[in-house]
Amino acid sequence: MANEASPCPCDIGDRFEYGGLGHEVQVEHIKAYVCKPSTSTEKAVIVIQDIFGWQLPNTRYMADMLAANGYMWGTILCTFLFSFLIFKKCFCYGFFGSLLFICCREADVVLKYLKQQCSAKKIGVVGFCWGGIVVHHLMMKYPELKAGVSVYGIIKDSDDRYNLLKPTFFIFGEKDDVIPLDQVTLLEQKLKQHCKVDYRVKTYPGQTHGFVHRRREDINPQDKPYIEEARKDMISWLNKYI
Repeated sequence: MANEASPCPCDIGDRFEYGGLGHEVQVEHIKAYVCKPSTSTEKAVIVIQDIFGWQLPNTRYMADMLAANGYMWGTILCTFLFSFLIFKKCFCYGFFGSLLFICCREADVVLKYLKQQCSAKKIGVVGFCWGGIVVHHLMMKYPELKAGVSVYGIIKDSDDRYNLLKPTFFIFGEKDDVIPLDQVTLLEQKLKQHCKVDYRVKTYPGQTHGFVHRRREDINPQDKPYIEEARKDMISWLNKYI
């Protein structure tokens, strides 16, 4: 789910057969998956899951990829949402703002953990689908986040949704049924008018919702170039600003 105007669950796509390289931890009331690099680092990336949860192998694969690809970061994949039922209830009854308030509370806990327990001084955030919405929100609230990547997630109904505090990259699919292209176009136009920090909005041809982390390139050869391109773009953005 990546648009608060539509409460229907999105398709899980291709479920990866992947065990993960990290380990699970308890951070106060939050369960998390942590992948640490082989050498010490002051950089960290928070990964926020989609509605299918923090244990989805696909998202753990993305967390491990961020920790290992070309730069030494620790990565923490967190339960920023209690359950899909709460998520759906908040959409159906118009409590989306309350849900984002809860996510700020979760962000406070995770940032405290990274700073105090992991000695992280430069922190970024990546979110997929629902997590992309959260990234959009956090990048307007937390100046300590050095960079954000919102992967097919967009806040539609908020007057201040263009007031980003730090560089933010938005990734979308051209044929995303959840986020129509007119919403993407409006976002880009308004950011150009109002945003005072660096941003990027990129739409990948022919791609549907979930293509970056819920589609296996080995069984979708026609989509492989775009899957790989989006992942490289995500890493490059984080590498540039963190």
